[in-house]
Amino acid sequence: MATPESPNELPIPQHVAIIMDGNGRWAKQHNLPRVEGHRAGAENVLRTVKAAQAIGIKYITLYAFSTENWKRSIEEVTALMNLLGEFLDRYLPEIQANNVRLRAIGEIERIPFWARRKLKAAIAATENNTDATLTFALSYGGRREITDAVQKIARDVLAKKIAPEAITEDTLQSALYAPDIPDPELMIRTSGEFRTSNFLIWQLAYSEFYITPVLWPDFDENIFREAVQAYQKRERRFGERPPEK
Repeated sequence: MATPESPNELPIPQHVAIIMDGNGRWAKQHNLPRVEGHRAGAENVLRTVKAAQAIGIKYITLYAFSTENWKRSIEEVTALMNLLGEFLDRYLPEIQANNVRLRAIGEIERIPFWARRKLKAAIAATENNTDATLTFALSYGGRREITDAVQKIARDVLAKKIAPEAITEDTLQSALYAPDIPDPELMIRTSGEFRTSNFLIWQLAYSEFYITPVLWPDFDENIFREAVQAYQKRERRFGERPPEK
């Protein structure tokens, strides 16, 4: 596998986004309660981050909980919020030891206060870490993010901070939840589903997609490397014609 220090090798994506799908099916396959599938999925997060670091990837964004997930049963939502707290309690020291910065995007204010407090404390504790950035998309929806960005720009127009005709793609980009993070070059979805599920709608415009049938708790470093190697074989033209041979 190429590394960032090997400029003559194939390129490595700077940012990989992952839809972590299949926890419930994994639990069913193992005759376990659904929450145990989510727990196994949570336990796979740090392994995946370490695999990304080993490859040389600087940004990892994980779709942890969507705005639509609030429609699930109160028992499952409560279990997922509890798992968020458990993850932070258990893995924050290791996140620190691996020099990983933790961030979150989404309607974070909808998360229960006790979990939100732990999350904000973890984000503050890791804000100066520099080796990689792990972003959780929590209570996140791509359409909601774009709606929030448009409302922010509209307020600036009303306040005469910007003229409507001056609004550009860069204006909207800067109003998104994490405008300083580059768009993902690669998006991985586990469990074999072929849809984006309202994830990073704006940012995935030119991302390469890699779909694997493997369920999220079984996703490992080897499959991660396969996804990156598949990305490296693709020709990224961004709408341009390839050069004549």
